Amino acid sequence: MSNSRILVVGATGYVGKRIVKASLAQGHPTHVLTRREIGFDIEKVQMLLTFEEQGARLVEGSFSDHQSLVDAVKQVDVVICAISGVQFRSHNILLQLKLVDAIKEAGNIKRFLPSEFGMDPSRMGHALEIGKETFGDKMIVRKAIEDAKIPYTYISANCFAGYFVGGLSQLDSLMPPRDRVRIYGDGNRKGMVSFMSVWVVQYVTIFMTSFDLLITFFKTYRFESILVNVEPAIEAAYARIYHIYYEGCTMNFEIGEGGEEASKLYPEVRYTRVDEYLRRYL
Repeated sequence: MSNSRILVVGATGYVGKRIVKASLAQGHPTHVLTRREIGFDIEKVQMLLTFEEQGARLVEGSFSDHQSLVDAVKQVDVVICAISGVQFRSHNILLQLKLVDAIKEAGNIKRFLPSEFGMDPSRMGHALEIGKETFGDKMIVRKAIEDAKIPYTYISANCFAGYFVGGLSQLDSLMPPRDRVRIYGDGNRKGMVSFMSVWVVQYVTIFMTSFDLLITFFKTYRFESILVNVEPAIEAAYARIYHIYYEGCTMNFEIGEGGEEASKLYPEVRYTRVDEYLRRYL
């Protein structure tokens, strides 16, 4: 997407603001959709003004005004939607479908990246009923994109480091525990193996080195294998934990045809290792 004009929708969210920063850093003419629905949210207003100071162009548009979306889309080559995942609930799925309609009418977009960034919904047809609607909604958006013959890229990032790695995936905190780590899984799933070998071991190695603790790993931490009790009333977050750690749903498949692993697709990018990332928590 060299020198592409990029429009970011949902730029004030967790993912969106990082996309804006990266787009500007790479020298892309970056447009940010400024929605009238933002109302009196002063924090978001200030963030948008900061984007403008950094070189982004603010483009006004509204999901309740189809033509304003079309006009915004016509100014760019690439549209990246980073609407928060909570926006997929209830009637808010219409937001992305309205964006798809605007892109289809504009007819000039070379690439559309819808709001995905989590687990690949096409692999989650077996998901527990709690939280399953999110995957279904994303598949509805995918179908609309493909039916409209819009060039697209779907990004499945699985688990964001900020939510999972820093707190070692503990359910009660985003900060790493100091006395005990719970391992979610039955000991036989790929998800648990991933957690043990990549996250916990590397974190504890750093922790011990930093404080010169000359004691063994298993004497330092007491592990519990916890079976999550997935009942109909449980929150969707617990269902995600079940799929990730009990089923290993983010590791039990090959990417296959039509997909690429990010580090292979962009070998020139220096990715942050888990041990590097975790040093900030020491």
